[in-house]
Amino acid sequence: MSVLTASVHRETLSATDRTAAALEDLQFTLGEGACLEAATSGRPVLVPDLHDHPSTVRWPVFAAAVAEQTTVRALFALPLQLGTVNVGVLDLYRNTPGPLRGHELRDMTAAVDASTLLLLGAQIRGDAATDSHHGEDGNSAVDGHVPDRAWEDGLWTDRAEVHQATGMVLVQLGIPAQDAFVRLRAYAFAQQRPLSEVARDVVARRLVFTHDMD
Repeated sequence: MSVLTASVHRETLSATDRTAAALEDLQFTLGEGACLEAATSGRPVLVPDLHDHPSTVRWPVFAAAVAEQTTVRALFALPLQLGTVNVGVLDLYRNTPGPLRGHELRDMTAAVDASTLLLLGAQIRGDAATDSHHGEDGNSAVDGHVPDRAWEDGLWTDRAEVHQATGMVLVQLGIPAQDAFVRLRAYAFAQQRPLSEVARDVVARRLVFTHDMD
């Protein structure tokens, strides 16, 4: 589940396993995929088979990376939307190809509706109320974050480092934040490295952006 805004900011609130986290990271790094298309269009993006679908044309780099790095075959992205308000996207994947059956789509729609209302409610209550609202099992009742999953915590750290690195590139090149983020992403793509890894180098000052760099 990802929250997206009109700016360059995007946060992954929850990923159920490492494959889901890898899919989010690929889309975040490459700037293309079902999640971003669902967020932009406001419509569900249902891909029954990533190996045999127009997605290989619409998102050629993302589709190739998914095929190379994961066993994912089907991907379904549904916008978290209430009226004209779009707060994010719920992504689901499957390791076997095939379309969603009727009851599966109904279950997904119900989950999307509930998640949207929870996120909008959390925004209204404010961050303090969100942080203190927990269910009986100790997990956050709003964003589904499980504190004892270190790889989930890493998602938040990675995104924070990307935002921090964007600010540093902004200062180094004297350009707007949107352009700084594009330069950061382009460098990661050219070097075939995860965006979070490049951001970590920028924050640690192992990498400094200049106007004359390749």
